[in-house]
Amino acid sequence: MIIQSIHHPTSPYAHDTGIKHYTALGLLFKRCTLLLPTEDRLKLISSMFSQIPCFKLEECTAAGCLGFYGYGVFLKTMISGWGEVEWHRVFNFLCSFTNLLPKIKMAVTGTPGVSCFLELQLRLFCRQVLLDSWSCKDTLFWLTRILKPWPMVLQARLLFILYGPLSPDGTLAWQGIVEREMSRSALWHLARVIDLLYRNLDLTDWTTDTVQTILEELIVFPEVWHMENVARLLLLCGNTVCYSFLENKAHNGQLRQVSRLIVHIILVCEKDGDCMNWVVKMVHQVCQGFNTSERFAFIQSLEDMFCTVTMEVIEFVTAGNHHEDMGPFQTLRSLLQSRAHFHAKFLHMFLQNE
Repeated sequence: MIIQSIHHPTSPYAHDTGIKHYTALGLLFKRCTLLLPTEDRLKLISSMFSQIPCFKLEECTAAGCLGFYGYGVFLKTMISGWGEVEWHRVFNFLCSFTNLLPKIKMAVTGTPGVSCFLELQLRLFCRQVLLDSWSCKDTLFWLTRILKPWPMVLQARLLFILYGPLSPDGTLAWQGIVEREMSRSALWHLARVIDLLYRNLDLTDWTTDTVQTILEELIVFPEVWHMENVARLLLLCGNTVCYSFLENKAHNGQLRQVSRLIVHIILVCEKDGDCMNWVVKMVHQVCQGFNTSERFAFIQSLEDMFCTVTMEVIEFVTAGNHHEDMGPFQTLRSLLQSRAHFHAKFLHMFLQNE
């Protein structure tokens, strides 16, 4: 019943074949065990799958193995239609079967990147078995079960393990996120899951403050992220998350941090070809929370930060040998253009309101 071709898939159709096989296997198992209690059904799954290393954490090292994916397809088919109480039992069974929670603890409390194989195994298992191929509501259920046992600082690290960008060698980009600019595609999945948590607070016992705290912890680990990565992540998270994050900092008196973030959001918008109107509306929204004197102080802080960041980039360009690396020059060019485009849109907005 367990096809071994998942271990070393050679056919371009192995993925589709695996989906069909494990869907059929899950359906067969569901029907054959229909009259059994949930615990007995789970014991049968354990006795069957425990013989296959591809379904267990850290026991299969084959590149491209589809074992976890097949497990996820089987599980999704098997428990379709079960109630929430049974789903809790399934999660407890998976934790016992894979020793999941102790392995997560080892990964999130250890030095980032030291246990790189364990980090990737946790990422693959959680994503392919429980998170990726389910509906948003189901994904939220499993994600809540995975994250909730841990304090918020460790939840942030676990989110990075599950959804953070990867380095060219396939390991998690713990240092890359700190040292260099990441692409939109590299940060996309992390942004989507943060947005998922934020948009579904009513389905969990998380609050807006909880999600914002997790986001705060995320962007400073293992060190403070490259500022363009923070800006790009906020942009990808969408209006609600980005505005709430900026507004919270602004009303806590962190005008300098907010200004630096906005300058880099403007820069990222210019680099990525996004509409500058969106940033102008965001700044306008933040301004609405201030009285007149605070509003002018905020605008002055933003203008000062434009000058500060511009000087930082100029100093970086002039300090080193960048004859072969055009990145710093392109950043300087984009920064100057973004400043002009932002101010043009900002002035246009005020002239329209006259």
